[in-house]
Amino acid sequence: MTPVHVVGVGLDGRDGLTPTLLALVDQAAVLVGSPRHLSYFPHVGAETWALEDLKATLDRLRRWLEADKPGFAVVLASGDPLFFGLGRLLLEHLPTEALSFYPHLSAVQLAFSRLKLPWQGATLISAHGRSTDELQTALRRGDDLIAVLTDPTHTPAVLGQLILALELPSTYGLWVGENLGGEAETIHPLTPESVVGRSFAPLNVVVLQRQVEASVDPANLPLIGLPDRAFVTFSDRPGLITKRDIRIQILADLAPQAQQVVWDVGAGTGSVSVEVNRLCPTAQVYAIEKTAAGHSLIQQNQSRLGNANLHPIYGAAPEALAPLPDPDRIFVGGSGGQLTAILDLCARRLRPQGRIVLALATLEHTGTVLAWVDSTTTRSSPWQVQLRQIQVQHGIRVGALTRWQPLTPITLITLSPP
Repeated sequence: MTPVHVVGVGLDGRDGLTPTLLALVDQAAVLVGSPRHLSYFPHVGAETWALEDLKATLDRLRRWLEADKPGFAVVLASGDPLFFGLGRLLLEHLPTEALSFYPHLSAVQLAFSRLKLPWQGATLISAHGRSTDELQTALRRGDDLIAVLTDPTHTPAVLGQLILALELPSTYGLWVGENLGGEAETIHPLTPESVVGRSFAPLNVVVLQRQVEASVDPANLPLIGLPDRAFVTFSDRPGLITKRDIRIQILADLAPQAQQVVWDVGAGTGSVSVEVNRLCPTAQVYAIEKTAAGHSLIQQNQSRLGNANLHPIYGAAPEALAPLPDPDRIFVGGSGGQLTAILDLCARRLRPQGRIVLALATLEHTGTVLAWVDSTTTRSSPWQVQLRQIQVQHGIRVGALTRWQPLTPITLITLSPP
């Protein structure tokens, strides 16, 4: 028989184990577990080792194995020992062949069952004794369903505060499951806003579900600098949007005016077009997007946030630009590999005293624009260039402390005609 049996236990203690597992516990020579786990089995005949100093207990268990004493040991662990549990440490300290695992339902399984949510595609994260970096990555990526194991530092309230600080383009529903599987089990349906400041039982798990629809009231939005969550975005790439901090600077560099014609080339979700439309309602704004999904999003955002002077155009630049009226302002947010051809056409069509603004995330695209500008130096009046790199960092609370979380640097290039 395997000398060490690792048995998962729930909050229902002894009552939650099968007869086979109860027999293992009752027949064990050594029973290892936390004081809470050991309290479920007060009358066993085994020698009991309280799992308080983890390293010391694991070393003791290894020595017990090496001594080849008669009988076997049972180690009690919470839920599934191999799911962010004690199993990993046991495998690191003891021979694999010496271990057998018997999982119980985990708190995450119980949470999704109570919420009646299929969870085969969920992102599973432990913030227990770890940083929140993995959670931040999942949130910025816009994962649909996330389960988080908490600890006394990374409480549900702290996680809610983190979500708000990230200023995500998506909103999340939030549930806190307390004491799952026990008599005091409770599920709290909340939001990131409502969970802040609340306290819960130490044994809890947080489930986050991304909401498809934008959750803001258009009537209460500012004139400029709309929050990212105001826009309907790509369902599979919610973070693919020109971020608010960058958008504000783009508006400043474009300097749009009433009655002008504005092109937004590679408009994506139409966030820049919407901002220009709201700032200059009488300007004619053309949002050119080559993907059907993006074109549909521009139409939805125009309907929710803009007016009839915002015109979604389905097509790829530069060809789709041909029938449009000559522009006073051009913003290039995406080029589909046609950046030089787009610049050539824009240079021919731009009205006097106009300007072109480009937002670039890669060195290669920046190099392409500067090479294009250099090719104009043979003219008597070359294009004037203004370069600006925007590096935004948001303050993120981590427990009682605050740290900076950087976003991708963006290069803005403003071109003014000769």
